[in-house]
Amino acid sequence: MLFTCSIAIIDCKAQSKIGANYIHEIECLGSELDGSVTLKSWGKGKNRNDALEQAKKEAINAVLFTGIRNGKQECESRPLLNAPNIRENKADYFNNFFKDDGDYKKFTSNKDESFGKKEKEKGRDGDVMYGYVIRVMRSDLKKQMITDGILNN
Repeated sequence: MLFTCSIAIIDCKAQSKIGANYIHEIECLGSELDGSVTLKSWGKGKNRNDALEQAKKEAINAVLFTGIRNGKQECESRPLLNAPNIRENKADYFNNFFKDDGDYKKFTSNKDESFGKKEKEKGRDGDVMYGYVIRVMRSDLKKQMITDGILNN
């Protein structure tokens, strides 16, 4: 009995150390009347700034390709781009779009951010994971995809 309890305690401690390696789902916090959605997004990086940029990329990626499945129902849950393999077929475009100084920055804001100040996890590799409130200008992103010929109107 004592041996079993010891194993259970050891297992619990081990689990608490892998938080930053856990995949967090994007969550809808609300939809604005200006065509934007407010999302809870997570980013992993060597520091807070790297994690913020990764969280922005993850939020845009969800709006474009995977959709928003968690949180409030008022967010448009379907992805903007639902053509099969569009990310792979347009890899050059999206690699440029998501690079560190890419256009994705034009469609995100973290001015509503307060969540990231409270939510932080550290992984085994030394990276940190922060949670952020990211506003994605969904309607502007859709217009850009149409203008660039990625999405048909």
